[in-house]
Amino acid sequence: MSALAELYTIPREHADFRDTIRQIARERIAPRAAEIDEQAAYPHDLRRLLSEQDILGLPFDTEHGGTGSGTLMLNIAVEEIAKACASTALILMIQELGTLPIKLFGSPELKDRFLPRCASGEWSPAFALSEPEAGSDPGGMMTRAVQRDGEWEITGTKNWITNLGIADFYVVFAVTDPGAGHSRGITAFVVEADRPGFSVGKLEHKLGIRGSPTGQPIFEGVRVPADNVVGEVGEGFKVAMSTLDRSRLGVAAQALGIAQGATDYAADYARERRQFGQPINSFQAIQFKLADMETQCAAGRELLYQACARVDRGDPDIGKYSAMAKLFCSDAAMRVTVEAVQVLGGYGYVKEYPVQRMLRDAKITQIYEGTNEIQRLVIARTLR
Repeated sequence: MSALAELYTIPREHADFRDTIRQIARERIAPRAAEIDEQAAYPHDLRRLLSEQDILGLPFDTEHGGTGSGTLMLNIAVEEIAKACASTALILMIQELGTLPIKLFGSPELKDRFLPRCASGEWSPAFALSEPEAGSDPGGMMTRAVQRDGEWEITGTKNWITNLGIADFYVVFAVTDPGAGHSRGITAFVVEADRPGFSVGKLEHKLGIRGSPTGQPIFEGVRVPADNVVGEVGEGFKVAMSTLDRSRLGVAAQALGIAQGATDYAADYARERRQFGQPINSFQAIQFKLADMETQCAAGRELLYQACARVDRGDPDIGKYSAMAKLFCSDAAMRVTVEAVQVLGGYGYVKEYPVQRMLRDAKITQIYEGTNEIQRLVIARTLR
């Protein structure tokens, strides 16, 4: 029993911050969600709001101007925001994803240059790993970096990159030793968006999370100093995998928030909608749907929070647990949002109601930061 009791706790101050974020999400973010989706517009106003409320400081330690409140509190915040708007939740998620390589592997100088300005909300980062021919397989990476006159010159095109055109800098992964294999031949670099040779390429027109720009950053002979290397030369694969072991918990939290938001909306709707002279939540067919939806949310939350607590404690098996949390929560989000549409019937299929948006937003959580097929491989390899 003592081991189970140690899985996670939510301190009072974290619960209070959660309640504040929940109120902000309900009152300030939810009313903007449909417009953000319809116009595919990045919500600069909501990013400023998150910054003003210290929410963008959640991924950072106090020494760099952050809250120092840890992974569990961060992902509680992602969950609460995603209940209202998945695109807005992604602002906080990328704040972690794009800075984790620096936080985990960066030199003291890199940390001091970049982390405080992200913690304050002044700067926004991006994480540039995937390419047109290298999604789940980093070994297919074509972006190259070569040393010239004491600097690194980076050439290549990335793909599916969140925050494209918004980010002030990109953590870019490039092949520096083509003969070494992906585990030793890739290096991570910080590339500021104002460096010559960097440009914003094609932006994708997406099914969901339409308020977050995604697309192709292009690097044409972009030069960065040796000080911009994250970690050691040749350790880029390790940097990327260690980052994703932690950051995919944000995807799990986003998925959970979408699922809980859809469940809450469907339950409220079922209390008000009347058919055959009574609320539809009096019919067992609807009751069972809602019961299964709520159960899947609760189960996903326990797995997610346990995985977050393992990161905060520094447990060695965080990769397995983050993969399980991401897998379960994202699959649950798809099941739950499909059922939410069904509860609303025809109204669930029209844009005036939010569950269709939640369904569209849920799908990407099964794909990005490692498809669920990859997560199953990660989990399975721990069982050999």
